[in-house]
Amino acid sequence: MFIETERTPNPATLMFRPGRSVTDGSNADFATPESAEGSPLAAALFSIGDVERVFFGPEFVSVTKAEGSADWADLKPQVLGVLVDHFSSGAPVFTSEPATAAAGIDDDPADAEIITQIIELIDTRVRPQVASDGGDIVYRGFKEGVVFLEMQGACSGCPSSTMTLKMGIESLLKYYVPEVSEVRSI
Repeated sequence: MFIETERTPNPATLMFRPGRSVTDGSNADFATPESAEGSPLAAALFSIGDVERVFFGPEFVSVTKAEGSADWADLKPQVLGVLVDHFSSGAPVFTSEPATAAAGIDDDPADAEIITQIIELIDTRVRPQVASDGGDIVYRGFKEGVVFLEMQGACSGCPSSTMTLKMGIESLLKYYVPEVSEVRSI
């Protein structure tokens, strides 16, 4: 089995493409070993010891190493070994539904049209780009002109994530949705 490895903008995260579907089209973010309870693959990756976060996209797995841990030159073969063993065995990626992320801001029903525009822009223009970098950005709310987003996978903790939010996403949303005044990460 050949697994393609790609760097991401986050130097602590590598993206692994096994050449087959990882999920059913959805994403799953595991920020702790405890959150990986329903995924044998995520649990096995955390068991390596130097893994801080695991993210599954439809066709990739992003792994973030802990700060101060082994170099990728030492860690990458261990991650590849876990992935090859898992996908070769035919074992399921999930044995139970992954836990959903905490709810965001309660949206005001009066903002429904604005929120629909924001979500559509995020889904069509932002998420495909960040997915290509091994992560995801999820809408979590809109209140008083502020859009709240959650960064997942390679985007979480990425040194360039603040620039991505402010220079990219915030500019895009402000341009198309004048009611947006700011974008914040939660």
